[in-house]
Amino acid sequence: MKLNLMLIFIIIFLVLISCKAGLEELEDLNKHSYSLFNQDSLEIKFPKIINEKIAVVGYIFSNCVDVCPLTTNNMRLIQEELNKQKIQNVEFISISFDPDVDKPSVLKSFAKVRDLNLANWHFLTGSKDVIDSLMKNVGMVIIKSDSTVYENGLKTYYYVHTDRIQLIDQKGIVRRNYIGSKINILEIVNDIKSLSNK
Repeated sequence: MKLNLMLIFIIIFLVLISCKAGLEELEDLNKHSYSLFNQDSLEIKFPKIINEKIAVVGYIFSNCVDVCPLTTNNMRLIQEELNKQKIQNVEFISISFDPDVDKPSVLKSFAKVRDLNLANWHFLTGSKDVIDSLMKNVGMVIIKSDSTVYENGLKTYYYVHTDRIQLIDQKGIVRRNYIGSKINILEIVNDIKSLSNK
């Protein structure tokens, strides 16, 4: 009897810890509304686009050669795993913090080259002021770094930036931040499932 009682307390303790682990309410995105444009040049309101769905949001720029392609690929793997497990009601959103270059057509090409499933995935950009405000409010740090101009006129440039994927719940509240380029796919899928069951 004592052993059973102890096991019940241990299970309750573990459940409470796992519910608390990383899924507290971090930031309510509904305090602001951002007018952005998707890869088809359609105006999108963020975070309204989430619209009672769970959202997996990544922050990228198309000229990135290291972190952003890894983050985008990890989002693809999350999408594939959710499809495999038949978990629905999840939106994927990639927001560019380089709006001067990342026009809708550029983001559309970025997605097409990677053969991404855009059925529930939006690539968003907007005016510099709007994007800068959004990045500040979601806690992204972005610093323009060195650029190089080659003899043929080609210019390359870099940003040092936060490596982030965010999980946002059905009410538009950030519930967890992950390292985008190194995210554990099954961990975020389990976090999505726990939000789906609430």
